[in-house]
Amino acid sequence: MAKTKQFIVTVENRPGAVAEIARTLGNAKVNILALLGTAQETSGTVQLVVDDARRAKKALDESGLAYQETTAEEYEIPNKPGALAQCLDKLTARGINLTSICATAPKGGKKAVIVYTADAEGKAASATA
Repeated sequence: MAKTKQFIVTVENRPGAVAEIARTLGNAKVNILALLGTAQETSGTVQLVVDDARRAKKALDESGLAYQETTAEEYEIPNKPGALAQCLDKLTARGINLTSICATAPKGGKKAVIVYTADAEGKAASATA
């Protein structure tokens, strides 16, 4: 398991808002590895994990986009039915409350990657190790 940075970008709920973030990071040569967006009425958030947090931070700062940077856990699991539940059961057994989670796996790939944040980051790190 590895620690990673997650960026939570606040956006207006309007056409092109997520494209603006993608363009900002793409122009800075930052690759988006995971993304989750949600919207409620007039605003929303986009959670991002990228390949170069330092460069992403600089690009977001220069663009004027509002964001928070948090530490997240990145964990690789087998890409098979039940693997996510087994991983999450370990966190549950330790009383870890997730504050965000996203997962991705290529179709037919042998591994999946989950990225999560939790109330008790230190406990979360040791729970899945």
